[in-house]
Amino acid sequence: MQSNKVVVPGTRDVRATLDAPAGKTNRIVVACPPHPQFNGNRNDNRLVALGEHLTDHGIACLRFDYGDWDEGYGEREDARNALRWAKKRYDSVGIFGFSFGGGVAALAGADEGADVIGILAPASRLTDDLDAVAVLETIGVPFKVLYATRDDTANWKPLVERAEELGFETEAFSADHFFVGQEQKVARRLGDFFVERL
Repeated sequence: MQSNKVVVPGTRDVRATLDAPAGKTNRIVVACPPHPQFNGNRNDNRLVALGEHLTDHGIACLRFDYGDWDEGYGEREDARNALRWAKKRYDSVGIFGFSFGGGVAALAGADEGADVIGILAPASRLTDDLDAVAVLETIGVPFKVLYATRDDTANWKPLVERAEELGFETEAFSADHFFVGQEQKVARRLGDFFVERL
């Protein structure tokens, strides 16, 4: 795996790390970090583990940091811009997000037409009008939610319940919100989802 720094174009200062596999690839996954006000960033263990799994299977991964805090609106735009950057360079583009980033990924992935969406321990809502549950109705691509049954940090239940009603793939882990000690296992489960469908 080779990692390079990238500046994501847009009106906000968004820095990223591009993890590239050995050899050429036409597939990439954009990875959205958890809440930036709680130290969420592109070096989050779950994002790094996913990036390593993807590159081992010939898929690039763009892990980015949000720009200045903007109540979810700017963060969604950061993810949109990262997807636009990826779409100009790759044929197949997926999006992943953990926690707050899970809600961001669902919203941005629906807006920008990501080819595959996978989210981990997602926030169901970022603000009153940034509702990740409502956007599920508009998603017509492979979509998977992996959640932790002992998660009392993120409000994941409404999103998981609606995803199941709509026939999307869901998977429960016996874990807390942070999947302590299970980062590699989680990365394999979601990583394989992207490998098979992207």
